[in-house]
Amino acid sequence: MDKLERIFELQEGLNARIGVRLDELSEEEKTRWVLNYTRAMQQELAELVDSVPWKWWAKYQKFDEQNARVEVIDLFHFLISLAQSLGMTADDVFLAYVKKNEINHQRQESGYEKKDHGDSRHI
Repeated sequence: MDKLERIFELQEGLNARIGVRLDELSEEEKTRWVLNYTRAMQQELAELVDSVPWKWWAKYQKFDEQNARVEVIDLFHFLISLAQSLGMTADDVFLAYVKKNEINHQRQESGYEKKDHGDSRHI
């Protein structure tokens, strides 16, 4: 089993353990879980920011790299759950990532002078 597939499997197990079943969600439930996971990721991003000395006026701060790493993993937990709530598998995420990465390279090659929402519609 590949590593990303294993991560998806582990996350599904954790979600089941806390009573969250993301397979076969109704439209209303899917909407609720997308919002839940998006909000959770916003909070984890805030905690990641707090790991970095961003207050230029405060001298007491230090970069907490270990905590920053933990916050990245917390983000990853919620991101995988978000993908699962949208019905995505590890393969779906991998293939979409590869396609979007190609588009991003094409955008850089062309100078990315205008926004084209249509270039990502096939993902």
